[in-house]
Amino acid sequence: MAESETGARRVEDLDVFKLAHELALGVYQVTRRFPKDETFGLVAQLRRAAASVPANLAEGAGRLNRGEYRQFVGVAKGSTAEVGYHLLLAKDLGYFAAAQYEPLREGYVRVGQMLTRLAQALS
Repeated sequence: MAESETGARRVEDLDVFKLAHELALGVYQVTRRFPKDETFGLVAQLRRAAASVPANLAEGAGRLNRGEYRQFVGVAKGSTAEVGYHLLLAKDLGYFAAAQYEPLREGYVRVGQMLTRLAQALS
């Protein structure tokens, strides 16, 4: 396992970061096929929220204390909920099939659970 200069695990090595990054890539992939008139609407919102999850984990891990890290984990958890709603909206608007929606939704539920445990560990 790779460690930072301070001896702590690198955020990129955390399972929650890896899954959040993989899901963000999936969101980018499915939103490529959304209608062009959603480019600055739902596509932008969904991509921003999806990228926010691992980005906030990275930023929190780079902070100087556990309290700040925990705060960023909370922001990341909020972003998972936002992604969840945007995915539901996109599915219900017919922008992608339920077969594409379910794995992403389940993945974000899992990330949310993992973030809850990480926040508890940082308390």
